[in-house]
Amino acid sequence: MHKHQLSAFNAFVAVAEHRNFTRAATQLGISTGSLSETIRALEDKLGVRLLNRTTRSVAATEAGERLLERLRPLLSEFTAALDAVNEYRSRPGGSLRIIVPPIVADSVIGPLVSRFLAEYPEIKLEIVVSNKLTDIVAERFDAGVRLGQRLEHDMIAIRISENLQHVVAASPDYLSEHAAPESPQDLLKHACVRYRFASGAFLPWKFKIEGRTIELAVGGPLVVNEPSFAVAAAMSGVGVFYGPIERLRTPIAQGALVPLLQEFMPEPSDGFYLFYPSRRQNPAPLQALIEFMKRNSGKNGISGTARIRAVK
Repeated sequence: MHKHQLSAFNAFVAVAEHRNFTRAATQLGISTGSLSETIRALEDKLGVRLLNRTTRSVAATEAGERLLERLRPLLSEFTAALDAVNEYRSRPGGSLRIIVPPIVADSVIGPLVSRFLAEYPEIKLEIVVSNKLTDIVAERFDAGVRLGQRLEHDMIAIRISENLQHVVAASPDYLSEHAAPESPQDLLKHACVRYRFASGAFLPWKFKIEGRTIELAVGGPLVVNEPSFAVAAAMSGVGVFYGPIERLRTPIAQGALVPLLQEFMPEPSDGFYLFYPSRRQNPAPLQALIEFMKRNSGKNGISGTARIRAVK
């Protein structure tokens, strides 16, 4: 297959799967105009329309759907063939695209990126930081990071962090004006800063009372979808915040936040995992990342099992 034909077919698959020229162009690393021209030239060459375009949507025609059905396995086999050859190189090379939550980007992946790229200089790494529960196959990521309880059953996963401990905290200024809660139920009378996931669900506030774990439906004046902003709001005195200890460790150590209700906090929950689709053969850059994380994540992974007294 000619190089230009392969690029054009790959461009068509990207647009057909994303149903959007802008997102497909971003994935391919080219301009939207260039991508549109490539698709137009491919349709002219084949003598058939592959995509129906409107100002609001893009969808494959019947001919496009049939071509897409045949191209997917061919391109997958082509990639696998290149990866097989790549194994014989002294150092793996190629592109690697992963999606990770902000807390993992800050606490696990971030500290290891320079070491990984130094060890594998021929790998081009793209990291998308997002809390969205993304379909990594449909969005063409090689791998992702997610909490254990949120993993799909058809994915392969390796643990990259310890169990995650949560903590409740408020600023000294807030506590100077409001009596510190003595039990979880007291939080129902407090202003709470709540965190909302990209899915729309709230981070649950869980506590252990008389041997049972309960979930408290707190209220408050502020809802955010970015954890760093939530912590900053709590530090400024907006209200009480519940979140992973890794997010609160530094402000607690500095006295900007005061831990509350420590005796009611539940046992640490499941940690984070690097996950990827089950394949006969992983791309060489992904395999390099898997082996690298197995060797290194334990040294720098999120440590959530320590109680608050360990960070004072």
